[in-house]
Amino acid sequence: MGRRFVRERRRDPYYREAQRAGLRSRAAFKLGYLLERFPLAHRGDHVLDLGAAPGGWSIVARETIGPRGSVVAVDPRAVPPIPGVRSVRGRVGDPGLAARLVATGEVPFQLVLSDMSPRISGAYATDHARSVGLVRDAFRLAREVLAPEGAFVAKVFAGDLLDALEGEIAPSFERVRRTKPPASREPSSELYLVALGYHAGAPSGSTIRPDDPVPSAFDI
Repeated sequence: MGRRFVRERRRDPYYREAQRAGLRSRAAFKLGYLLERFPLAHRGDHVLDLGAAPGGWSIVARETIGPRGSVVAVDPRAVPPIPGVRSVRGRVGDPGLAARLVATGEVPFQLVLSDMSPRISGAYATDHARSVGLVRDAFRLAREVLAPEGAFVAKVFAGDLLDALEGEIAPSFERVRRTKPPASREPSSELYLVALGYHAGAPSGSTIRPDDPVPSAFDI
């Protein structure tokens, strides 16, 4: 980790506040902003947190839905224990993951969250395409476990595949919005797609196919 990065992080007010509040990551403030701006979660809801490690979003979600709700945190890595949060080791895109989630007894979920990021290559076109691929994986899973009128939130890197991605998601929801929380670093290209009002009977044409090709210019 470079010295410049360490210095910038220490000057970051969200990082400092996360340290002071005992939060697991500054990302907690991003979800806090989304929950305040959009009607995403209510007391007693079931929430699925994809790419959950180290657990910052799961903690915020748990506090939002209260003791009658539930949070299931999914990540290939172990998520340190969080009271009231069930952890599932798994990779989004695994065809068997939906069945494992059903087995938890928490399905359907009123909210599916994805704060997943790709492994950064340094080539922006590649990283953007990988980011879009992760959202597609998360959305395919959401369509299997999301309750009618539920919400879907996913992080994605801005780029020229974004319009097409939003067009694939939009037919399944009443509305889709793009937003960038204040806690996102200014130079970062990350933004969040917020989809509200899931239609369980969405037209089949809106399905994202696992083998949808990525343009060769973005070949990864």
